Amino acid sequence: MTRPRIHSLGDSALVLDAAPPATLDCQRRIWALTEHARLMPHVVEVVPGMNNLTIVFDPLEAEYETLAAQLESGWDAAEAVDMDSAEIEIPVRYGGADGPDLAALAKHAGLSVDEVVKRHTQAEYIVFFLGFQPGFAYLGGLDAALAMPRRAEPRLEVPAGSVGIGGAQTGIYPAASPGGWQLLGRTELKLFDPARNPPTLMQPGDRVRFTALEVRA
Repeated sequence: MTRPRIHSLGDSALVLDAAPPATLDCQRRIWALTEHARLMPHVVEVVPGMNNLTIVFDPLEAEYETLAAQLESGWDAAEAVDMDSAEIEIPVRYGGADGPDLAALAKHAGLSVDEVVKRHTQAEYIVFFLGFQPGFAYLGGLDAALAMPRRAEPRLEVPAGSVGIGGAQTGIYPAASPGGWQLLGRTELKLFDPARNPPTLMQPGDRVRFTALEVRA
């Protein structure tokens, strides 16, 4: 595996960037490195991402060079780990007003609408990390044939529960927000609930499957 790049992010953070592409093996190594980084002295926050890890440290106590060396050695020693995981089923209404980009994605892929839904629901996805907004899970495992670039002009408001594709990933919008992913459908499941413990339905490492409640062209 190509060695990662480590660089500063302001005066109190540094980032480890692993070389693309994003794979489950690399992400499992990021998870292991996350636990290592949380034990490093003077680190106040650890933020795992897709193929990267950011640590925030106390600049009055820590030295950048020392932390960078510790992070690099931690990467060298890290062994890919599996997270404690749950199996989560996401019921989706595909197409129609809930999935306004389904037909366009089918045309882009050279597939029928039914075949797109079949492939989207047959795959098992892994939660790589949470980001963008509370409860938004970036899912690895999308059928390569369904990959599609984000919209050239993002929508000003994407409804909560919308299931979309952005590049080589699929995900679900937990709350209404602007967004540029291609929308295939929508679920009624609540992805983020502050009164729930934990508040996010999905956690890194969870296995996710989509099921079709309805398919509309």
